[in-house]
Amino acid sequence: MEFSHFSVMLSECIDSLNIKPDGIYVDCTAGGGGHSEEILKRLDSGKLISIDQDDDALANCKEKFEKYGCRSILVKSNFCELGRILNDLGIDSVDGVLMDLGVSSFQLDTPERGFSYNTEAELDMRMNVQNPFSAYDVINTYSESELKRVIYDYGEERFAPQIARKIVSTREQAPIKTTTELANIIKNAIPVGAAKKEAQHPAKRTFQAIRIEVNHELDVINPAIEATVPKLNNGGRIVIMTFHSLEDRIVKNKFNDYAKGCTCPANFPICVCGNKPKLKIITKKPITATAEELKINSRSKSAKLRVAEKI
Repeated sequence: MEFSHFSVMLSECIDSLNIKPDGIYVDCTAGGGGHSEEILKRLDSGKLISIDQDDDALANCKEKFEKYGCRSILVKSNFCELGRILNDLGIDSVDGVLMDLGVSSFQLDTPERGFSYNTEAELDMRMNVQNPFSAYDVINTYSESELKRVIYDYGEERFAPQIARKIVSTREQAPIKTTTELANIIKNAIPVGAAKKEAQHPAKRTFQAIRIEVNHELDVINPAIEATVPKLNNGGRIVIMTFHSLEDRIVKNKFNDYAKGCTCPANFPICVCGNKPKLKIITKKPITATAEELKINSRSKSAKLRVAEKI
């Protein structure tokens, strides 16, 4: 198995962590191991915990990180379980946490994983293949109204009603089983004139929406940040890279909540909640990929990097 992966904004992510050689760090989404390995290179007595729910990613990282010995700890889990993972390892606090959200290049480029609308495969889209719930279940069991909600909310697709209706009418004849079947259904549901004006494939937003639903991608972001902040040492960094506006909005708002501290209503004359700011926002505006990176990796185009520091 060849594990191909391009680490988006690699230097920006690593620089943002302010890595100390004796520090303890967490890569919440190990993926192809690019970010993890760059952290490991900068450690001597420190440790890195790399988390992923994909068996292929973990197998690749295990082989890749053998030379780093006990500095590297691999854990199969979802990163929203960060607090439990650190407790199980007997680690009270860490110096930095990196979250590279979304689907990895390897998952997108492995046809049998069923993430891509460009290649023929069974409908799947599971990041954790032990999860019994897949894209097939969403497409063939959700009601029309449920499909419309998912496609509109998670794909921000204006033709969600037409696409949901077309999916339901098609599956009445036979179950929808493959990625190309679904991609063609979506393409035929969108008005021809609108589809021609699109710079991207007409199925892109719907595939994103189905993938998010299958893997509960948005649901785990807030719990992951909430688990991270109490575990950060003072001066420790939380670095999060997102790939679409829905993720970025959640991260931005959560960082702002922690930076504000007080949760009292605006009309209260004084603070009675006693909450103090826990984070200092380092990136007032998100970091984006350089022009040089955009030339060699188009997937970095939508990436946004936000950084905050424990106070």
